[in-house]
Amino acid sequence: MAPLKLDDRDIKILAILSREGRISKSELAKRVNLSATPCWERLSRLEKAGVISGYRAEIELRSVTPQVTVFVMAELENHRAATFQAFEQAVEAYDEILSCWALGGGFDYLLQVVTRDIDSYQRLIDDLLGRGAGLARYFTYIVTKPVKHSASPPLATLMGLAPGAD
Repeated sequence: MAPLKLDDRDIKILAILSREGRISKSELAKRVNLSATPCWERLSRLEKAGVISGYRAEIELRSVTPQVTVFVMAELENHRAATFQAFEQAVEAYDEILSCWALGGGFDYLLQVVTRDIDSYQRLIDDLLGRGAGLARYFTYIVTKPVKHSASPPLATLMGLAPGAD
């Protein structure tokens, strides 16, 4: 499937929405220098094409509950397709595993886990190991402090535009 062709206004709409998902449609139209109807049509086209996959709030967990973020490098027992499938299915069962990426190179997967504490993280790993998901070894990296997090992808850079074009 070929990527959707986006122009400068589409990119600007996406950049604004990725930072300010609750912006009103009229304010969005004003910020991209369009009247409301053409802006709404562009937004609808981006949603229908699957470019915009959803809208959500970013929650500052520290203000709600104790938590720990852990990154896990995972290595599987073997590289058979069934083992990869079993591991990926097992990962889906845990809400605490926020993200999981298949990797090329030395490790098979990188997981981002958010749990209440280290004990609950270890219970999750023990459960995953006991499930027969093909996990051979894992390496735990505990986040000691967040330094940078951006929910907004660098659209202008990825699209080959000048920085700040969004």
